[in-house]
Amino acid sequence: MVAYEEVWGGLALPPSPHYDGGPRTLSGDVPEGPDPDWHFGAGDQRTALPYAFMIGPDGEFGLHAGDWAPLHASIEGWVEALALADHARRCARTTTTLTGDAVDDLDLDGFEPVPEVAGLADTWWRGTDSLIAVYRGEAEIMNAPQCRTATIYAGLNEWGLHRLGT
Repeated sequence: MVAYEEVWGGLALPPSPHYDGGPRTLSGDVPEGPDPDWHFGAGDQRTALPYAFMIGPDGEFGLHAGDWAPLHASIEGWVEALALADHARRCARTTTTLTGDAVDDLDLDGFEPVPEVAGLADTWWRGTDSLIAVYRGEAEIMNAPQCRTATIYAGLNEWGLHRLGT
């Protein structure tokens, strides 16, 4: 937790398009749970939620509410996903949101994963002229498949597709 606080403590974040904006700033909090499977708070939430944003035992960023749903394999992955969402939102000609079963029906053939986000429950995909963000963390932590969400950012040019990360 000390290392987390030294690197990330106080970093103000743009709001996430999901999870009611995510944490406002990153800051460590007292570890929870028995060793060795402990988690500690990632930062204060923007709104009241039935889960907390936590850092897992292997440095994952995720949601905790009795159960654990890691969203990204690293804190850097969460920060990259926020930056990519902000970038895609600004550059896309159209934005489409899918929820529930429609997310599972999404055809990702021809898309490649965006490795910078280190996606676990939440992933990003890059196509020829679009980016797709798939959010499954809330559905997993709340056992609520209707909460699965995908956002398709379409009509991106090469700058819109590759400015971040590559």
